[in-house]
Amino acid sequence: MNYDVIVLGSGPGGYVTAIRASQLGLKTAVIEKESLGGVCLNWGCIPTKALLKSANVYEYINNADDYGIKVSSHKADFNAVIKRSRDVAEKMSGGVQFLMKKNKIDVIMGTGKVHPGKQIEVTDQKGAKTTYNAKNIVIATGARSRELPNLEQDKKQVLGYRDAMVLPKIPKKMVIVGSGAIGVEFAYFYNAMGVDVTIVEYLPNIVPVEDIDVSKQLEKTFKKKGIKIMTNSSVENVEKSAKGCKVKVKTSKGEEYIDCDIVLSAVGIQPNIENIGLEETGIVVDGGKIIVDDFYETNIPGYYAIGDVVQGQSLAHVASAEGITCVEKIAGHSPEPIDYNNIPGCTYCSPEIASVGMTEKSAKEAGHELKIGKFPFSASGKASAAGHNDGFVKLIFDAKYGELLGAHMIGANVTEMIAEIVALRKLETTGHELIKTVHPHPTMSEAIMEAAAAAYGEVIHI
Repeated sequence: MNYDVIVLGSGPGGYVTAIRASQLGLKTAVIEKESLGGVCLNWGCIPTKALLKSANVYEYINNADDYGIKVSSHKADFNAVIKRSRDVAEKMSGGVQFLMKKNKIDVIMGTGKVHPGKQIEVTDQKGAKTTYNAKNIVIATGARSRELPNLEQDKKQVLGYRDAMVLPKIPKKMVIVGSGAIGVEFAYFYNAMGVDVTIVEYLPNIVPVEDIDVSKQLEKTFKKKGIKIMTNSSVENVEKSAKGCKVKVKTSKGEEYIDCDIVLSAVGIQPNIENIGLEETGIVVDGGKIIVDDFYETNIPGYYAIGDVVQGQSLAHVASAEGITCVEKIAGHSPEPIDYNNIPGCTYCSPEIASVGMTEKSAKEAGHELKIGKFPFSASGKASAAGHNDGFVKLIFDAKYGELLGAHMIGANVTEMIAEIVALRKLETTGHELIKTVHPHPTMSEAIMEAAAAAYGEVIHI
């Protein structure tokens, strides 16, 4: 069968690309080897948020006394928590199926491989092969958990994020290697569930891509919760036995051994670019990523790539935006190239983290003279009423032009607040304009206005 667009992969990049292509009047198909919605929907972004919500609820119950509520007895049913997470994922995957039908997109189940001449060969579960033709092919095969040679995942004692979401029983002790978003989200979840958690991070700070003040605040809060943190440290090897794991950790002070039940490897992701026909088709790859132009076309005309397989932040919303930009260009529209300096990043542990733009360090290194405003949630009425005083909003402005260079937040609900900053930066709003943008009271979001006022010496509530 012939199509205008065939999308290889149905994650948040692939299925969004397919829907937008169909909206633009292009005959579209999507190829998926496992579950519609890909990793994000089935094993990542969505079901992890369900787990974290259960952890939130359990934390609230454990601290109910703080809110004047007496709870006589309660316990966490770990298997029920896992089941709820899987049910949420299943429901969302069903939602994507509905959207495919609604938009008249053909779903082809099987493993796809691109061939020269704008063809894709699909192998179904029984091994039968079918070849499809398309004027345009979009590769959106995503990524998987990265494995280190000394930390091979056996899915029983040394796990990737996927296995960590469906453990048959709750462990007593866990070592998490890596403190990016995946590492700290699981650290929060398992700690809230009563597990003894240790984080091992190679770099000097946890959540190392974040502003240093955010890293320090999260470390402080996590230690208060009883999570052990080892920075400037690396896991050398893991000895496995029937009793559990012995983890050898190299630190600045020497070697340490940690006994635990489970090791979670959260050291990043690896793009799925093997065995999809890139070599045969002549598509250029560099550093494990497919090389594309501003509108995601590869070096071979008619072949495009988006999401985790190309340069840029490996985030669901980035993949979706890339897919939309890509097919709008294919359809003959004139989309703007994506501004990768204005992409928000969110981490959903408790307290949440959200950021966009430059950190204080990167802004100084770029030669900017800065005005920095910081507003703590301890001074926020809404945060106090909610019992969530930890954290702050930090805004970084260019002193000369008033440009909002970056925003860094840690606290309750900050992942919902960051979009305001993205819009403000898109509209090139200055610090003074932000101060004069009247925010509702009492809200967490008014901390943004207060932080801007703090940068210019006009803050009211601190």
